[in-house]
Order: sequence, then C-alpha cells, then structure tokens
Amino acid sequence: MSFRDRFNQLKGKAEELNRKHNILPIGQNTNTPQQGHSYNAQPAHPYQPQQQVYPGQQQHPYPPPPPQAQEQQPPPLNYNTRPGGPPPVPSHSRPPAHPSPSGGSSQGNGSGGPRIYWRPNFTPDIPVAHEFDQKQGHGDPWGWGNAELQNYTCTPSNSFHTPDGKLILRAISQPAHPDPEARFTSARLVSRATLARRDGCLTAWLDLPCAEGIWPAFWLLPREPFVWPHEGEVDVAETWNGDMMNHSCLHWGFYNGEDAQKHLVRATHIPDMARRPVRFDFVWQCSHSGVRPHDGKSEGGGRLMWYVDGRPVMKNIMPPGTRPIEDWTVLLNIAMGGNVCQGKTPRDGAYDMVVHALHMSEAPEGGWQRFDHDWHVCPDGAVM
Repeated sequence: MSFRDRFNQLKGKAEELNRKHNILPIGQNTNTPQQGHSYNAQPAHPYQPQQQVYPGQQQHPYPPPPPQAQEQQPPPLNYNTRPGGPPPVPSHSRPPAHPSPSGGSSQGNGSGGPRIYWRPNFTPDIPVAHEFDQKQGHGDPWGWGNAELQNYTCTPSNSFHTPDGKLILRAISQPAHPDPEARFTSARLVSRATLARRDGCLTAWLDLPCAEGIWPAFWLLPREPFVWPHEGEVDVAETWNGDMMNHSCLHWGFYNGEDAQKHLVRATHIPDMARRPVRFDFVWQCSHSGVRPHDGKSEGGGRLMWYVDGRPVMKNIMPPGTRPIEDWTVLLNIAMGGNVCQGKTPRDGAYDMVVHALHMSEAPEGGWQRFDHDWHVCPDGAVM
C-alpha cells in the first residue's frame, strides 16, 4: 500500500475529522465546549495491572496517583525519565540543564540567544491546568475520528510535573480493567498561550514513547473555535507504533482527491528516538503576509520551516485562507490504537512523553540569517 493510500485509509472520514479536535464544522458558529463523559463505576475488587515490560515501554518506579489525588500533588521524588538516564547527545540537541521555571511573560534566555517570550511553568506546585487546557473524554465522534482507544483525563495519573521541572504526559494501558473508562487513559494538552507573534520559533526537547499502539504528537492548531481543515494544522513531532520515524506535516484540506495537494509531509528516521530526548523546532516568518479583510484569514505567503535536532527537514509557504499564525496554539498528546496505529493495541503498562523544555522565542537559534540560509537547502514538503 502506498504512503498516500495508507493515509487516506487512516484519516479518511473528513466530516468526522471536522469534529476530531472539538472544533467548528463549516458554517457553524457555536463556542460550546465539548464535555467529556463521567463514570463512577467501581470494580468489586481492586484491579492490579500486570507488571510487564515490553520493547519500547518505559519502566516506572511507582504507580499512578490514586483517583482522589489533587492536581497539585507532585509525583514521588524517585522519578527517572528512563532507567540510568538517556545517553549523551550532541550539544545542539541537549535540553537546557536548568530550564527557567518562570513562564507566561516575556523573558530573556540568559545566554545571549534569541529572546524567549513564553516558557510554561513546570514546577510541581503549579497545576498542569495553569498553562494548558486538559481535554477530556473519547472525542465526538468516539475515538477522535480515528477509532482511537484512549479516554483523555485531567487527573495527575495522566499529566503532571516532576520535582526537576519536567512535564509528563502518561498513557496508561490496562486492557483487562473492569471499568471500560480506565482501560486506556491518556492526556491531551492545549496551550492557553498562542504563538502571539508573526515571526518566531517554537522549540521543545521531548522523550517520545515508542511502542506498538502508541501515537505521541507535538503539534499546532488555531485557537478554538476554528474550522478544520481549512484553517490549518501543523505537526512538528509525530510517530506511531515505535517505528522511529518522525513526520513533519502541514494540512489545510480534506482527505479526498480534490484536496490531495493540501497535505505535505517529510519523514525523518531517528534511530535512537526511544533512547534520548530529541530537539524539535518549528519556525515561522509571516510578518510580510497580510490578512484578508473580508474574513480575517491569512493571505498566505509566510515561510514555515521544521527542524529535527537543529537540522532543517521541511519547509513550505503558508497557504492562503489559513488562520493567521499568531493565533495558533500548541498541543501535546498521546493517542492509543486506532486507524493510524493500524489497529494495534498497546500492551499493559505506562508510556510517557517527557517534555524536558518548551518555549517560544522571537527568532530561531542562529537568527534569521541562518533561517535564510537553511531555507535554500531545506526540502519542500512532499504531497502525501
């Protein structure tokens, strides 16, 4: 099966996808938030998941917090990203040793590089909900339009901060749990901040879970409410089934023949993805692109570029009719099973996305002169 056919199969139902992200169908103008399902079923006997470890799965020294835990409750102090820690990585891909805990307002980076204007606070006494909207439920339609298995929650068992200043998104697979809502739980976080600049750089250092049935993503969508797909989607980090392939993507059309040219992707093989934090950058330069007066959408023409470990891997021009880039938000989530994972179900256990650092700066590392150089050597996005 070709790559295009695979994607058409995986994400084929365009009208269902219009509701995948809790967004507006075309022509509607409601701002009613989606409500997750609430279940209070209690098993007759405490359920004990199997303590097995599989390739690509991380081993954790403690169980998830109990259901009654408060969001502010920090995880135990013996948390480790991976047993023994990640192997050494090149300096350009290394997370900052001591990321600043302050966030929200404009700030320097302390090293003379581009000015950082947003860095979320990952200290344990700050709730995850302070910086992110924690989506809940199975989506509408069920499975987030892709027949996914996970029930997103806002509990600290699925998203929390560590004492050393990391953000953890945890997908928990317990297929034999007697409560259907507890069999596959995960986190889907949407930043309360927008990109807020017409030129800038979004940077993250991520440990991504790599295993069958697991689909982590670091991506961007316009601020809610919005119309998918016409207002755009950017995927910065996306991998599934532990294949060690990252997919940099730009979408602004439906999955049909007419819009086939509106899905661009570049795949990057990262053979040690499961063993170290990877640096991802998304850079936009849209200050010279205008806004259409009749609908407030972008006139297009801005420049977009994706980087992996400091290397440019894909570029594209901002399409007309998308939402102006300064009004986009950042998403982090771990999906489980479903069409994209080819129906594979994750085995029992916990699968973590570790956010070592995350920030927005007014320019990419090396400045706009380096961006201009990279633009001339970076490949364009390829049609799926």
